[in-house]
Amino acid sequence: MSRIGLRTGEALVEGDDAYLCAEPEIVIGELDGPVGTAMATLIGDQVKGHTRVFAILNSDVQVKPATLMVSKVTVSNSRYTNILMGSVQAGIANGVLDAVRQGIIDRSKANELGIIYSVWLDPSVIDLKEIDHNALFEIHREATLKVIRKALNNEPTIDWLLENQSSVEHYYHQLGVQGEL
Repeated sequence: MSRIGLRTGEALVEGDDAYLCAEPEIVIGELDGPVGTAMATLIGDQVKGHTRVFAILNSDVQVKPATLMVSKVTVSNSRYTNILMGSVQAGIANGVLDAVRQGIIDRSKANELGIIYSVWLDPSVIDLKEIDHNALFEIHREATLKVIRKALNNEPTIDWLLENQSSVEHYYHQLGVQGEL
């Protein structure tokens, strides 16, 4: 695997319920390059409500490549924090290891790469009486594998984007056009 300066990726995986949705955005690259600098800056410059944490299998077991989670949602509720730092974080950590196991990330690069992972968890999750934590885990695990694959394969390609530009509609733009926002 050649040197990876900085690659980006975005993915969407949806489940059966509205809160079962993962839409990660990542940057991945060498720790001795811009991604490493960004990770060090982010971890050292914590912001209330957007705490940056490493993806872990459990306390004291950080995954490789080092993966820094950054919440897209301002976190101000302990239940939300526990779900984000529980089922979601575990799903992300396992998805990163799945990418190594499947050869999407070369095992020999596991200590050299870093991932900045912008994570979204539906804020409505705090109002739910019952949460399927296994489904939440699997959605984020699948999305992590998908976003890493897309980033490292430069997907979508510019050719695909140019060919499909007029046929791909932005969901929320369409809702606005239809007067539903």
